Amino acid sequence: MPLKDNQNQYGTVSRVLHWGIAILLLWQFLSAASHFFFDDTAIEAFFWPTHKPMGFLLFVLIFIRVIWALINVKNRPPSINWFARLGHITLYLLMLAIPALGLLRQYGSGRSFEPFGIPLFSGFESGKIEWTLDLGGLLHGELGWLLFVLTIGHIIMSFWHKKSKTTENVMPRMWGRQSKE
Repeated sequence: MPLKDNQNQYGTVSRVLHWGIAILLLWQFLSAASHFFFDDTAIEAFFWPTHKPMGFLLFVLIFIRVIWALINVKNRPPSINWFARLGHITLYLLMLAIPALGLLRQYGSGRSFEPFGIPLFSGFESGKIEWTLDLGGLLHGELGWLLFVLTIGHIIMSFWHKKSKTTENVMPRMWGRQSKE
């Protein structure tokens, strides 16, 4: 299997990033749902403490994925239509914006942030930065739920394209098959 993408399928790097991000997104959705629906329970105690560090890891991987996609933009399998292209662009934008808003809110809180022991920024005692808290509070969670809905739509559309007799089965692009090169 080639490392780089080609017109028929995504390469190993794109696939590893895609499925790694998918697993982390599932974890983030579970941690957010546990916080929302199961506050002060063992379920929340298991998931919620991981939300911020996993969100940071997700942000880094998504940034790498965007760079990799731009490097491979001419080699990637073409979108099947403008709606699919718009959907993927929207998913990428949300996957970048949501953790960026979370980081902005964390910074504005004045608390330090050290995901996985990596000092990203130290805390400060000079008061909170209200506009960062307000912006993050207003959009982080709501956009996260929108990403959840669009992700479910992405999965449904993948299966629809697999079953449809009128459209291309797009699943082999990301699941793997022999290249037509």
